[in-house]
Amino acid sequence: MKVLQDRSLAPFHTFGIDVKAKQIVEAETADELASIWQSKCYQTVPKLIVGQGSNLLFCEEYSGLIVLNRIKGIDITETESSFHLHIGAGEDWHQLVKMTVEQGMPGLENLALIPGCVGSSPIQNIGAYGVELKDVCQYVDIIELETGLRQRLNADECEFGYRDSIFKHQLKNSHAIIAVGIELTKAWRPNTSYGPLAKFDPNTATASNIFDEVCSIRRSKLPDPALMGNAGSFFKNPIISAEQASRLISQYPTIPVYSQPNGKMKVAAGWLIDQCRLKGFQVGGARVHDQQALVLVNYHRASPGDIIALALHVIQTVESAFAITLEHEVRFMSSSDEILITELAQ
Repeated sequence: MKVLQDRSLAPFHTFGIDVKAKQIVEAETADELASIWQSKCYQTVPKLIVGQGSNLLFCEEYSGLIVLNRIKGIDITETESSFHLHIGAGEDWHQLVKMTVEQGMPGLENLALIPGCVGSSPIQNIGAYGVELKDVCQYVDIIELETGLRQRLNADECEFGYRDSIFKHQLKNSHAIIAVGIELTKAWRPNTSYGPLAKFDPNTATASNIFDEVCSIRRSKLPDPALMGNAGSFFKNPIISAEQASRLISQYPTIPVYSQPNGKMKVAAGWLIDQCRLKGFQVGGARVHDQQALVLVNYHRASPGDIIALALHVIQTVESAFAITLEHEVRFMSSSDEILITELAQ
């Protein structure tokens, strides 16, 4: 376990806001993770496991211990029908996607350029362009932090939902993800069902075609966190009833809506925000991105309060215009625990 002397969190979360933690350590193995929770030195302080901090907003100084999950390693086995990948939680997600495409193992290309570590992907059930992690996840390996007991959950046991999983609920504070198992079938067919990928012929498109297009689209619309701090999509796409969707479609024929398995409809949050003419709207140093309304950016030395105030303004404006309440996808962290924006608004 490596203890970092500089306690600034700016390099460890993609919003890049200069808040501090009481202490920051790196864990390179599952045993090191468990030893931190079992150490008498740390038992009474708040603790938070962080990958690349690509989905976090620190609302204030963190009064406890930040544990950077740096468990690495990729093992690949092959059967007649599939490639099976066992990936350490600390591996970079996009580099994993890039590697699989380059090595002729298609299936992840729609998920290119999603920032974060592999261990974060099951928590949010990350998704883009018609593909979600649950579509390829075979298992998730976890460790119970208090005991060091390891367990493997199959995909069904992970209770994946839209940007949701068991890791955001029952296992949230008691367990850590140490590895993810992914199965990529050799009977691959490109998923071109979503938006700009529809231009591809699924009979001829390659994984490289899809990968390059997804990277191009994301780079053209989304700001690079290294240049302008952000956490990617700030809000979830809201799920509404078919009746409400029908009313909106009659009023706004071009509104992007997508059918869901439960009979409900998913609405593009970015479209709702854009219709409210909020692109470029700024509070202090925080701003709604000029090209992608779904992204809030650290435009110029934003404080946590700037981001929070901007997010609240977006939520209230959309609710007033469409009677739809946006939920934040980004996790808000107080000095000791996760908090909802509704609690901050009180």
